[in-house]
Amino acid sequence: MRKTFVLAVASAAVVGVAIGLLLHNELGSSRALARPALPSLYGEATWRSREVHAPPFQLRDQHGRMVRLTALRGRAVVLAFMDSLCTSECPIEAAQFAAALRPLAGSAEPRLVVVSVNLADTPASVARAARKWHLPAGFEWLFGTHAELAPVWRAYGIAVRPTKDGDVEHSDAFYVVDRNGDERAGFISPFIPGLLTRDLRRLAAET
Repeated sequence: MRKTFVLAVASAAVVGVAIGLLLHNELGSSRALARPALPSLYGEATWRSREVHAPPFQLRDQHGRMVRLTALRGRAVVLAFMDSLCTSECPIEAAQFAAALRPLAGSAEPRLVVVSVNLADTPASVARAARKWHLPAGFEWLFGTHAELAPVWRAYGIAVRPTKDGDVEHSDAFYVVDRNGDERAGFISPFIPGLLTRDLRRLAAET
């Protein structure tokens, strides 16, 4: 029997920190609790292959190209939600992505896909952040209007709330999607980069 999996993160007294993580709870999606008997993955939430399909979406990236999640199968995807104008949590998360992905090559190297949580993000602001934060080469940062982005935020349980001072509070969570398009792990930032590295290698070794 499947159970609803809900993973929540308390708000912190720092601008830009997570205000909550609900893994697809808003859409009523079923979630199975992580099982120790499964091949061990280190996310705060983990799922079996073919248990939870990643909700599809399509958005344009920083180069104006349309990116469809369903077209990225064949390689794992690290799906994150970030703000290129952030000066607190997002730079830390980006540095951890760089550390986690740097050792990976070949079939173990994932696609890093970032969905914007700030409507003020632009290709120029993303380029500046990428240089400053040392984001791995080949990342894709996806933009859209509120009408285009909000359904993606909801589908992945990402809470986004603009503040009165122009900042954006949002859930500091990201997902690992396997080469078949299934969610396999959900992490909360900050995280230990080596654990993400290990999970991606484990998924690459799956037959």
